[in-house]
Amino acid sequence: MEEKLVQRLEAAVARLESLSSGFGSRSVGGEDSEAPLDPAIAAYDDLMAQFVGRVSAAAEKIGGQVLDATKILAEAFSVQKELLIKAKQSKKPNLEGLAGFLKPLNEVIMKANALTEGRRSDFYNHLKAAADSLTALAWIAYSGKDCGMSLPIAHVEESWQMAEFYNNKVLVEYKSKDPNHVEWSKAMKELYLPGLRDYVKKFYALGPVWSATGATISAPTSAPSKSSSASAPSKASSSAPAPPPPPPASLFSSEPSGSGSSRPKEGMAAVFQEISSGQSVTSGLRKVTADMKTKNRADRTGVVGAPTKETRTSSPSFSKTGPPKLELQMGRKWVVENQIGRKNLVIDDCDARQSVYVFGCKDSVLQIQGKVNNITVDKCTKMGIVFTDVVAACEIVNCNGVELQCQGTAPTISVDNTSGCQLYLSKDSLGTSITTAKSSEINVLVPGARTDDDWAEHALPQQYIHTYKDGQFVTSPVSHSGG
Repeated sequence: MEEKLVQRLEAAVARLESLSSGFGSRSVGGEDSEAPLDPAIAAYDDLMAQFVGRVSAAAEKIGGQVLDATKILAEAFSVQKELLIKAKQSKKPNLEGLAGFLKPLNEVIMKANALTEGRRSDFYNHLKAAADSLTALAWIAYSGKDCGMSLPIAHVEESWQMAEFYNNKVLVEYKSKDPNHVEWSKAMKELYLPGLRDYVKKFYALGPVWSATGATISAPTSAPSKSSSASAPSKASSSAPAPPPPPPASLFSSEPSGSGSSRPKEGMAAVFQEISSGQSVTSGLRKVTADMKTKNRADRTGVVGAPTKETRTSSPSFSKTGPPKLELQMGRKWVVENQIGRKNLVIDDCDARQSVYVFGCKDSVLQIQGKVNNITVDKCTKMGIVFTDVVAACEIVNCNGVELQCQGTAPTISVDNTSGCQLYLSKDSLGTSITTAKSSEINVLVPGARTDDDWAEHALPQQYIHTYKDGQFVTSPVSHSGG
């Protein structure tokens, strides 16, 4: 396996040397290119050789589905390189043209998402980490401050946060079982942080570089793709076109289109709607704006150009206890209720005066981007919460199988009447005070002293010994010994 990696690295070096010694153009996507090799493209080759190569080497040792997912990941990075070269030869396109430009990348990312569908495999966390991480490559769609996206550097960092949730699970599961999986997980993180992030920061902090005199990129054809034509009847001849489908799951999330978000995807999201063709799909996105103060306004949609009303209750995640909700009430409290099987719920428009209340959710993941005052998780099962900063406290009550990841700070975390709780703390949150009551199977994972160190797992005691001594009872945790 090491010989194969060396051969790939040698081939990359030879290619760079040949290009720098006289080949002034290259072919991209079957078209002649006039763009000479420049520092940005050479650095991208280095990025792939160093970071993608490391992930691929670890995957070769694991094999199976992990290798399949890694090959798709490497393909996606290769496609992005081609797009970067093509951009330097082309004029900056409009939204329709950008859809055609991004289509090859979208198709590869959809292949990665397809591996996570269907029956859950033993390597589900690997597949999810790889598929979710590829949303970071959507930085190339950034076209300005009004495009509806974060700046490229921030987009890469934010996209990795959701993938890291599953990547950490791989680390925890295999840290004492198989070093190859641990190496794969560490290599995955370094591919994006610092790999892709630092690359974008150095060369494309304000988005891709377009040519002022290059060719014009045409809009994508309206004909349905092979994948969609088999399952959706053609309506291209209709005089009144159907509303476009929601943004593909590939670029802004790895989950189905019914996933919730606190902010509608506008601007660039319209581009990704045009990429997907075929049958119309009811969107699960609900637009929450500053003037939306009550829970009863469901007449807005997060899909550009879709005039029909949409609701969450028609989705498979409908709970018998009530309709699913993700909304801001009275401007102060985010309510997330009865979400079932939603893996990319996002609250990204919050502030330190607001609280978040999560109730009755199952098999879902909620990401809270920004600082909030308080987080309460009540009566949830197999629920994942990824948050940045909490001003007051994070409370887990009456839950079963909850995972919490703090990426910033949280003064207090309390766990009450809960069975099965995994807490992932960042270096900034190691001073957190953790209070437990009537709870079992509580594990806290903390990062190592160095970035390449394994996470350390600590089991909080759930059994205590009470002894009467000197006129009072003395309580101490039960210590377990053994191999």
